[in-house]
Amino acid sequence: MSHLLHRAANAVMPVAIGGQGIELIDATSKRYLDASGGAAVSCLGHNHPAVLEALHRQLDKLAYAHTGFFTTETAEKLADNLIAGAPTGLGRAYLVSGGSEAVEAALKMARQYFVEKGQPQRRHVIARRQSFHGNTLAALAAGGNQWRRAQFLPLLIETHHIDPCFAYRFQAPGESDEAYAARAAQALEDKILQLGPSEVIAFLAETVVGATAGAVPPVADYFRRIREICDRYGVLLILDEVMCGMGRTGTLHACEQEGVTPDLMTIAKGLGGGYQPIGAVLLSDAIFEAFAKGSGFFQHGHTYMGHAMAAAAALAVQETIVRDDLLANVAAMGERLQTGLEQRFGNHAHIGDIRGRGLFRAVEFVADRGSKQAFNPALKLNAAVKREAMARGLMVYAMGGTIDGVRGDHVLLAPPFIIGPDEIDAVVERLGDAVDAALAGRG
Repeated sequence: MSHLLHRAANAVMPVAIGGQGIELIDATSKRYLDASGGAAVSCLGHNHPAVLEALHRQLDKLAYAHTGFFTTETAEKLADNLIAGAPTGLGRAYLVSGGSEAVEAALKMARQYFVEKGQPQRRHVIARRQSFHGNTLAALAAGGNQWRRAQFLPLLIETHHIDPCFAYRFQAPGESDEAYAARAAQALEDKILQLGPSEVIAFLAETVVGATAGAVPPVADYFRRIREICDRYGVLLILDEVMCGMGRTGTLHACEQEGVTPDLMTIAKGLGGGYQPIGAVLLSDAIFEAFAKGSGFFQHGHTYMGHAMAAAAALAVQETIVRDDLLANVAAMGERLQTGLEQRFGNHAHIGDIRGRGLFRAVEFVADRGSKQAFNPALKLNAAVKREAMARGLMVYAMGGTIDGVRGDHVLLAPPFIIGPDEIDAVVERLGDAVDAALAGRG
């Protein structure tokens, strides 16, 4: 009997006892290709020697010092590294312990910025449906994952949502990418005007939508339009790159491909690669100056923020990505993965869309390709695919509710940046077999 409360209360979980490269190993010695990086976390795979060495060095010097009393050399070096690679205008890093904490901190920063600037009436946060921003209460409130929000609604702050830029589901037949991008972005301006421009704090969006909708990239100039709208009304742009950032889409920051710089950016998963819990908020010089010249502090904090061991792990991960030119591999292997998925599933009767960027890809399931009709949620197809994949030694991130929080199924793939061609091919082959078995089981 386990005394752990697992994610599923009655789950009987395999026991992970080791890992090497892109594989995890359970207590029966079965090996699993980690084709999802857990939850798009393990960007360097498992037991990478450079990261282990950095952790040993840091542990021999100092494990922890509270940031109310000290800074540490490794935290300062990590911040230097992050800002050196950040979009122009982002000048400070705030280190936390994960993605939810990063989003929570970013929302507080946005609110405090306007208080410091003498605009305390600003109170509204706008985000998008079918996005997930974390499980702390403010992050959950901002997120548009209806299933995760539902039972906690009485505890959530008021937020406002618009449709995502989700071409497969919301682009009209015959509508160009440019026209759709303009229409999708206009929804933000309409919402700002409805709420009152002087009362809106921020717009929060995943640059490439992650878990809830499955690797959904924006189209055309959507985010440039979003940036212009935010600037027009003095609204802060917060980009959530917790899942899609830090190299996952082929550039260090996903927003580089959109040609925009946010006012606040949240990062986490690929930051530390799972070797330690860590996340961060990258904030603009303007926001820092408002704090520095105003109250003199950011009214927020956590016990383990700026943790020395976590910073050492993240710094080693980021240095390894640069030293080994892994972003080039992300781009190359991402194209191979897309091609493999298209060859395996392009004519599949129950695959509606294959999408993504870099090593951040997804396949969406449909009962009928012509109408894009989803499977009955009661079938729990996504869970069946995950189960069949695990049986074949393959880890994939399967989710339901792709369309509206209830209907739709997809599988997200986010393998480590170190993956090679043969391993990509093995992922596609095992996933194909798992999908066929799951669909056969649905009659």
